[in-house]
Amino acid sequence: MISKDLLREVANNQKSDLQRNASVLERSEIKDLPLLRSHALIISGIRRCGKSTLLVQLLKESFPEAFYLNFEDPRLYGFEVVDFQKIDKIIEEYEVKDIFFDEVQVVEGWERYVRQKLDQGDFQMVITGSNASLLSRELGTKLTGRHVTRELFPFSFAQFCAFSELKMSSESTLDYLSLGGFPEYLKSRKQELLHQFLDDLLLRDIAVRYGVRDIKSLQNLAVYLISNVAKSVSGNNLRKTLEIKATSTIMEYFSYLEESWLFFFVPKFSYSQRKQLINAKKVYAIDTGLVTANSRSFSEDLGRRFENMVFLHFRRLYPEIYYFTEKGECDLVVFDRNGLVELVQVCYELNPDNLKRELNGLWEAMKYFDKKEAILVTLSQEDEFEKDGYRIKVVPFHSLA
Repeated sequence: MISKDLLREVANNQKSDLQRNASVLERSEIKDLPLLRSHALIISGIRRCGKSTLLVQLLKESFPEAFYLNFEDPRLYGFEVVDFQKIDKIIEEYEVKDIFFDEVQVVEGWERYVRQKLDQGDFQMVITGSNASLLSRELGTKLTGRHVTRELFPFSFAQFCAFSELKMSSESTLDYLSLGGFPEYLKSRKQELLHQFLDDLLLRDIAVRYGVRDIKSLQNLAVYLISNVAKSVSGNNLRKTLEIKATSTIMEYFSYLEESWLFFFVPKFSYSQRKQLINAKKVYAIDTGLVTANSRSFSEDLGRRFENMVFLHFRRLYPEIYYFTEKGECDLVVFDRNGLVELVQVCYELNPDNLKRELNGLWEAMKYFDKKEAILVTLSQEDEFEKDGYRIKVVPFHSLA
């Protein structure tokens, strides 16, 4: 349990620190945030992707008097559900109706308090965190639909170019491919930050939170995945490669890595849910700069990192993505709630050696889904191909932004 005086002091200190230390790099996502007093706004994303900046923008522009509390503060270790009663007393003293909670998922049962405030009416609840469980279907059950969710990613290509004062082009695409979009790193360009960030995330967000004892195996797995982005992976194969005793352990680590937003595991498309579960998945990392800094691959692997970058572009827009493979392969099969949106093939540079393979994989997927148009994303090339009433448009990555 925490005393009310300590809670008040921590909240005041945290809010001052947040406003003083947060980056001044504005996030354009603030324009699209659905702020409804009838629903909690939940923003989730990997650490250091800009959530604090977004909070500062919200505080300055719309909620200057809001009560703010980050539950990962060491002074709040031991916070229990009953301590929310003391928060109630503090916000009554402050006469505020706007409540911002950060990393609240560390408190078991926090959903009951949020639902209580929503039921009381006229409270604006904004919740941010670095765990994807905040966006889960289970949360929807606990809050009985009284929430709207948003994901926040590191800078997109357009945001990177705006921050770096670069024109969107093939040259700036290569810069983005190498540097990625973590705001703090873009300001300093010191790779040590991305090394330390990976270590901190594995230790704090995963090992401590989930009670992982074999930290070395977790670290080896994370580095292996970073070094093999855009490749298919399976628990059984990695168990042998990394000499981890049980496939179940690998699968647990996969879920932890995905929950912390470090990786995305993309399933093979199938109308059978069972086949989606048993087939190998393609792995993508949250940021190509993080891959550049931490990969152990001896080659530059531009093609796979480029595919990772294209995946992230579409993942920002659509949460449901698969890969398709029969005789050939189509890299990205993109869905929204209404069905298939886009078929995307990714090739860093088309040449006589790979042109037939890349086109055939896409033709095959187009016929399977009866999709008349599709795109093939390259670094700088533009072209168009037609066959049997189907059309493939070759576009450079920077034209997508």
